[in-house]
This record gives sequence, C-alpha cells and structure tokens, in this order.
Amino acid sequence: MISRPERVKVIDLPSAFVRTTVEREGEPGAAWLAELPGIVDELLTRWGCVPDGAVLHGGVGVIVPVRRPADGEAAVLKVSFPHPGNVHEPDAFAVWGGRGAVLLHQRGDDRFAMLLERAGTSTLEQLADGDELAAVAGRINRRLAVPAPPGLPRLREQADAWEERLRVDAEELSHALPPHVVGEALATVRELARAQPDTLVHGDLHARNILRARREPWLAVDPKGYAGDPAYDGGTLLKAHAVTLVEADDLPKAVQRALDVFAESAELDRERVRRWAQLHVVRAAFRGRRHGFRRARRGPQLDRILEFADFLAELLTRPPAGA
Repeated sequence: MISRPERVKVIDLPSAFVRTTVEREGEPGAAWLAELPGIVDELLTRWGCVPDGAVLHGGVGVIVPVRRPADGEAAVLKVSFPHPGNVHEPDAFAVWGGRGAVLLHQRGDDRFAMLLERAGTSTLEQLADGDELAAVAGRINRRLAVPAPPGLPRLREQADAWEERLRVDAEELSHALPPHVVGEALATVRELARAQPDTLVHGDLHARNILRARREPWLAVDPKGYAGDPAYDGGTLLKAHAVTLVEADDLPKAVQRALDVFAESAELDRERVRRWAQLHVVRAAFRGRRHGFRRARRGPQLDRILEFADFLAELLTRPPAGA
C-alpha cells in the first residue's frame, strides 16, 4: 500500500518553467507559481494519487507523473496556467474518449487541471522522420476529426481578426513577402476560414504533441479544442515539420512530399491542406517580426528563422498568374 506524507511540499518546479512563466505572464505568473505546489498537493488528495517521478513541463503547465494507490494505475496530473486558451482542452479529451488521444480520467476546471492517461515522453518528432512522421500525424488527424459539441470556440469566428491582422502587418512591418503571397493568405481567409465545418480539431497538432504510448502506438496531447476544418491542423503540422526539413537535399521536394503523405493519410484534400499551411506560415512570419519565436526572440538567429519562414511561405504559394 502506497502512502504519502501529509501536507508537505510534493513537487519542485523546474527552473526553466519558472523562468519562462514569469517572463511571459509577469506578476500574475509569479503569484500562480507560488501557489502551484499547494495546488498540486490539493489535487493529489482530491484524486487519491501519489507522485511517481520527476516533474515535467510544457509551455504553460506542469506534468506530474502519479499513481493511484487504489488500483496502481499510472497517470499524470497536468496543471496549466489559468488562461482562456486552456479552457477547452478537457472538453476535447472528453469527446475523444481515448480515440487517438490520451484518456481523461478526471478534470478540475477550477484549477485548470486534469488527471490523464500516462503516455511516454518520446515524441513523434524524436522517433520518426520523413514519410512516417507525416503519415502518423495524418492518421491521428483523421481519428480526431469527429463532430464538435456545442460550446467550443469556432475557428470561423476568428476569420475577421485574421484578415485584419494580415492587412495591418503587411502594411506596417518591414518584410520580404511578395504581394501575391500575402494575397493568397487573405484569399484563404475569405474562401476557407469563414465557412468551416463543426468538426472537432486539435488546434495545435504538431509532432511534439504526439507521444509514443502503450494503449495505442501514438496518442495526441495538448489540444486547444476548436471546431473547424481538419485541414487547419494539417497546416499546423506542416508549418512545424518544415523546420525539421531545412537540411533536406531538396527542400521544395521534401515539403511537397510531406503534403502528399499527410493529406493521403488524413484523407483530406491536398490543396486545402496546402492553403491552410501557407496561411499558417504567413501569419507566423508576421508574428515573428513583432514578437519573435520561442526559439529566438531577437538577433541573428531570429533573422535566420524569419528568412526561412519567408522562403517557406513563397514555396507554399501558387505561382502568380502568367509566371
């Protein structure tokens, strides 16, 4: 029988997580971090769990490996910083019920917390490349594409803001994106983004959010929980995956191959996936100029990433008429 001491500090917060949370959230982040060990202890008591390994973290939350003494089952306790973008993650898991994603055992919306099935720590990005990565992600995308329940944010409701942001960025920022590249991104917003189906989509499906698991070979984690076009997630995947292809002998061929394999595996229209990917990359190129990227906020490394983003945006854009 496993037991744990009463009311003691049960976790040490990773220093990198503490630093990035304070940098991103300021005083509210620091206040939440001060409360976080007590929140974890409260949730362990609520759900009858004990810690079972080192604390991990993502961008906005900690992951505490745990076991439930009642049945010995391995799980993880996830606690996220309270933010509107984290609200619908448990809703998505509840709808999927373990179909292509980790199982939701318990939810504590008051604490932005969940008790989840424990998957591995190895990601699709680490364990696969080329066709396998695109094919696995496509199969996961297809399995997650189920009818969305009421109450989830609809991606189509963001279309006006996307269009306005693209127009402002194109006018205000110094950039190398040709007019026809920005024009195609705007056309995608008008033609695809405003009329999307009520299908549940992950919202941040990339290879680092697909983990090796035991119940199924691969399971998705960290969904945003949107209703929209499944091809939107194809764009998210390909935007992130392209960074890993930068050393390819023939980058254009490698990107087109990834598009082909993903679209076939996901059973999606390839052209639709390409257009969403192009929009994602154009928006990322502009956003990076304003805010930097997680990999680099400033300096020569940021310049190199922006140069690659611009190249990728052009690569994913149809040639202008007459070219």
